[in-house]
Amino acid sequence: MPRPRGLRRIRFSPLVTYYKPQGVPLRTLRVVELTPEEMEALRLKNVVGLKQQQAAKEMKTSQSTFQRILKSAHTKLSAALVEGCAIRIQNETRS
Repeated sequence: MPRPRGLRRIRFSPLVTYYKPQGVPLRTLRVVELTPEEMEALRLKNVVGLKQQQAAKEMKTSQSTFQRILKSAHTKLSAALVEGCAIRIQNETRS
């Protein structure tokens, strides 16, 4: 049985939840989903400009967990951009 997931602080809820390549119908695209945790990690690290330790404290998680979340987000975004996939942002937020 896996260990229960800890609650993470998420202070961002995007207004737009889908991105897709221009001129391609959404129904023909593979969709890559980003979790609220991944969006918050991307925001704290790349937009706000926090270091990983600071960002991990903001999310109330360990630095190693923050790194795993950030790596997952980067992998998903990179694959979506390279392969021309749609990106869906889940909007179920917790504080």
